[in-house]
Order: sequence, then structure tokens, then C-alpha cells
Amino acid sequence: MKLLNYMFLFFFSIGVLNAQEIKVTGKVTDNQNLALPGVNILIKGSHKGVQTDFDGNYTILAHIGDTLMYSYLGYETEEKKVDSQSTTMHVTMQVSAAQLEEVVVVGYAPVYKRQITASATVVSSESISRKPRKRRRKLSRKQTINKGYTNQNNSTIRIRGMNSISNVNQPLYVVDGVPVNSRDIALVKAIKPENIIKTEVLKNKKTSAIYGSRASGGVVLITTKSGNYKVQNDESYKEIIENDFKRVNLSPLSTFSIDVDKASYSNIRRMINNGTNIPADAVKIEEMINYFDYEYEQPIGKHPFAIHTEYTSTPWNAKTQLVKIGLKGKEIPQNEIPPSNLVFLIDVSGSMSNSNKLPLLKKAFKLLVKQLREKDKVSIVVYAGAAGMVLKPTSGANKQEINQALQNLQAGGSTAGGEGIQLAYKIAKENFIKNGNNRVILATDGDFNVGISSDKEMKDLIEEKRKSNVFLTCLGFGMGNYKDSKLETLADKGNGNHAYIDTMQEAQRVLGKEFGGTLYTIAKDVKIQVEFNPGKVQAYRLIGYENRLLEDEDFVDDTKDAGELGSGHTVTALYEVVPVGVKSEYVKDVANLKYTDSKMNTDYGDELLTVKFRYKKPKERKSIEMIHVLKTDNKSSVSQDFNFAASVAWFGMKLRNSKYIENEDLNTIISLARTNKEKDDQGYKAEFVRLMNSYNGL
Repeated sequence: MKLLNYMFLFFFSIGVLNAQEIKVTGKVTDNQNLALPGVNILIKGSHKGVQTDFDGNYTILAHIGDTLMYSYLGYETEEKKVDSQSTTMHVTMQVSAAQLEEVVVVGYAPVYKRQITASATVVSSESISRKPRKRRRKLSRKQTINKGYTNQNNSTIRIRGMNSISNVNQPLYVVDGVPVNSRDIALVKAIKPENIIKTEVLKNKKTSAIYGSRASGGVVLITTKSGNYKVQNDESYKEIIENDFKRVNLSPLSTFSIDVDKASYSNIRRMINNGTNIPADAVKIEEMINYFDYEYEQPIGKHPFAIHTEYTSTPWNAKTQLVKIGLKGKEIPQNEIPPSNLVFLIDVSGSMSNSNKLPLLKKAFKLLVKQLREKDKVSIVVYAGAAGMVLKPTSGANKQEINQALQNLQAGGSTAGGEGIQLAYKIAKENFIKNGNNRVILATDGDFNVGISSDKEMKDLIEEKRKSNVFLTCLGFGMGNYKDSKLETLADKGNGNHAYIDTMQEAQRVLGKEFGGTLYTIAKDVKIQVEFNPGKVQAYRLIGYENRLLEDEDFVDDTKDAGELGSGHTVTALYEVVPVGVKSEYVKDVANLKYTDSKMNTDYGDELLTVKFRYKKPKERKSIEMIHVLKTDNKSSVSQDFNFAASVAWFGMKLRNSKYIENEDLNTIISLARTNKEKDDQGYKAEFVRLMNSYNGL
């Protein structure tokens, strides 16, 4: 009897031990001990998982006996079992060998294997793994993928061993018999795995007989179920004409609308990470600068934002000076934000089917839903060939119901974006909360092709809808057919803001960390007008904001639309100025004027410039003016915020191939950013440095 009792206690204790949930923390690095951000960590056999942060750190709750799976693009999947001693689990991931079994290569037309053996050679994962490379864990045949590519845990295609086929050249990718340009490889990797029949690999000098010299690094063949996959790469961006220097005695005023959008930076990050070319018009320097947080002091007076200015010599041109103007919006605690009436307007057309579009969108919106309160209400409108409401106004307390409605969304059909916008605003107006936060949140790739669809038509539509006092947030997803120009137009004209979400980390930033700033406006139609002192400045140019310029008379015209400032938002603008007495190639001679007296006022000899601000409270129509004067001084040092913002602008100008850069050395830009990235709790500034290093290696 005692023996039975002991056995019972033994097995009971094992059951209790295995049922115990513990917190597992750790860091994931590569074989060079460099942190790996964005590693997927999944509890095997479940859908529960997390991602590593920018420093490779992670925390996950797991039960003793669970197996953690660590997966990352281009690396072997690692598995670690959780035991009672597993509170800390550091993992080193190894670069992946090609995980493909023996395959057959097809050239320009379907042929049988025996027909191509004279001009092609079959390569297996074992023969690829024998190529000289850094030492790594040997693969067993059970770890290879048989008959092409399969992936049950992730929805993104992950072709392993891209560099292992050849130590020198990248392989040529061929999808459904059509070779893919190297700049479009990222689009191929976004194909949903369930749409792929098989993936095949070929390596031999004889492959050139089929595909030419492009195949010198090997060939990766992908066959889709449709059999007619076409690479779609028609992203569109509004043309940007870089601001030139203006002479102060001819144009003493510079007027523009603020811009709190940050889409350009995350879009550029996506392009650099994917190794694709960056169109110059995709680079909006003001959005790159405003992506980052700066240590501006909170406003203490009656106005909803504080103003900060400083200046010093320009890092890329010794003959000019750089002036920084910063705004800091008042931070409103989430529990003090008025009740929200939110309408999710979601694109579910066929173009949204890729894993970095609707699937990512659904996960991102769950972050927003998590923060909703009982007094908030959400409606969901979707559009494809037509528009419809899939969730009636629902309290934020019913999170499961909202999330289930999101989970049920499927992509298919054409894109009637105009009809969707009209329905969303109609529902927002029907459920309007007086003195509340009324907003439509549009999530799309911007590829509207049914009904109202052109940029001008969308501009006219959204200008009409903004009169309803319903604000707009535009969230861009995907690549290949991403229409940045259309989303920028909607956000600019619709009293709104615009963000581009390329990863769950960016979703966490936009819809998690910056929830209040993204969704709650504290000041609208915010305009800035700078008057330069001709006694100190002979010429100036505004860096960025090319699509936000206003006429000087628009500053005092309350009917002219301008940008919105959200809770806690920071806005930074940089001017490059040529001091009086400095000879500069950028300041051209102008003939003397006959009828205009250009006599200078010398009463303000200690002032460099005057900044005027106008804004409206969210529910009002009359603007309020603020004035701030920047005086000259002998101060030799500036803040780290100033230097970091300068490094971002410098890099943006390099991406745009600006004619105003005297020093184009990327290592100098990286050094300036690296030495001024303190107070970086979330790691975004460190990521920027890594991003520039990646660009340097392209």
C-alpha cells in the first residue's frame, strides 16, 4: 500500500511540475554573437509566441515540458525544451544550408527530367551543404524539406540557403518559368506558402545554357498553383522637388504645414532590409526625422505644445549653419482621452492576400483592440468589389467579438476604395460622439481600382468628408503595388496621419506605444511661418516638407488646411542657412531692384529668426497664434537630439542624391548617429545605425 502511495505521489508531483508555468527570458544571437531582432519564438504545437526585440531579447510564458521553436529568415530553426531550470534560455542560431531535397529544373517550357539531363545538373541539400562555408551544425535528411517548400508555422515564404548555392553570386529566381529581377526577390518571398506547389534548386555551369550568365550562382525555381504568377512592382510615390536656397532679401518668409507622418522611414527600412532600390520620391526627409522621439520638454502654458530651437554649423557643409525647430505636443493620459468612435475601414481585395498585407493587418489591429475601453466603440467596414459593414458599433469591452470579426476577414476581388470611404464616414457620422474622438482608420495598400480611384478623385472625396469633424488615420501595408501617393493625399486632406506598417514591431509602435498620438488629435491645421533676419542670414532652405509648403498668405487664412498634432507627438524641422558674409555657390546674384526699397531694419541685431505658429483646437475654426524668437549666441554645443536629427537628414539627403551635400561619406553619418543615440529605450535609434550599416554593404 505504501508503495502505491509513493508511486501516486511521484506521478502527481511530475504532473504538477509539468503543469507549472514559468517565465522564460533570454537573448537570441547569430554565430558571431550579434543580436537578432524579430526572431519568431513559438511554443511547439500551439499558436502562442513572441518576437525578439531590437537587442535580440525576449520573454515568454511557457509550461515545463514545452518546446520552444526559434525561427528566423536565413537561419536554421532551433528547438529548446523548457525544464525547471529554464528561466533563462540564450540561443545561438546558425546560418541555414539549403533545405531542399533533390529537385528537377525546368527551363523555358515543361519538359521531362530525361530531356534536360544533358544541360542541367540536379543538386540536393546534401551536396549544397558540402560547399565551403563557415562551420555549422550538419543537417540530417529528416531536417530537409521534401519535394519543395512547406511551412506550417509561418505564412511567409522562407527560402533557405540563398547564399549557400554559390559563395559569390546570388541565385537566379524563376517563378512559373519567368526569371525574376534581383530587386524583386522580396516580392517573391511574400508569396503565401499555400499558393506554392514546389520549390526547386539547380546548380551547375551548364545552367547558363538555359538561363544565361544570370544563372552563374544557381537557379531557384518556384512553381505556384496558378501557374501564371507575375511580379507586380508598380509602387507609386508623389514627385518631390528638393527645396532650393532662397535669398532672404527677396523671400524673407518660409511657410509650411507640419507633418507628423512617419511612413517614409518604415518604408525605406523595408526596402533596405529587402535589398531593393529606393526611389528618390519615396524618401521624405521630414518623415524620417519625425520617426524618432526627441527629449523635448512638455508644454507648461495654455498652449497644447512647446517650442524648442537651436542652431550650429552644418555637418555636411562647413560654410552653412543648421537651425532646428522642434514642437512637443502635450501628452494626454489614455484614461483622459475622450470616448472614441472608431470605424475600421479595411481593404480585403485580392491585392491584400500576401502575408505582409491582410494577415499582418489582422494581427496589428488586435494590438489596437487590446487598448480599447468600455466607453469606446468600434465598427468594421470592409471593401473589395463593393463595401459592407461586418461589425456593427461594438463596445471596446467586447474584445473577443471584435477580434473574431477581424479574424474572419478574407482577401479577394477588386478594390472599391471610394465606396468604402463613403460608407465608413457614414457610419462614423451616425455614431458621432459629441466632444469625443471620432475617427476612421483606413488600412490598405492603396491600390484602388473600382469607382472613385484617382488621386484627384480621392482628394475631392476626402476634402468633402473632413467637414464632418471625423478625423482619418491611414495605415499602409505591403509592397509591390503600394500606393504611397494616394495614402499621403488622403491623410493630408482628411485631417489625418499616415503610417506604413511593415512588421509587428512597427504595428506595436504605431498602435501600441503611440496609441494616443496616432488616434487622438490635440491641435489641427498647425502651420509654421519663419521670418529670417537679413542682417544675419543671406539665404535659407527648408530640408524636407516639399509636399507641405504653403503660400505665405495661407498662414493667416483659417480656411487653408494644414497638419494635425497628436497627443505626445514631436515635430522637427531643419533649415540650412547661409550666414551673411559667407561666399556660397548656392547664393546666386540677382540684379538690383528699381522700385523696391530693400533697406534693412537694424533694430533686431541679436535675432537670427522669428518663428510664428498657428493652430486650431480640434473642434474650433478660429486659429491661435504663438511667436518664438531665436537669438544669436556664442553657444558652441548643441543637444544630442540636434545631432541625431542632423544625421537622419544627412542620410535622407544621401538617399535622394541631394546636390547640397558637400560631404557624402556614409561612415561619417553613421558615426554622428551612433555617438548621439542615447536615451533610446525602444532601440529605434540603434536600429537606424544598423540600417545605415546594411545600406553601406549593399
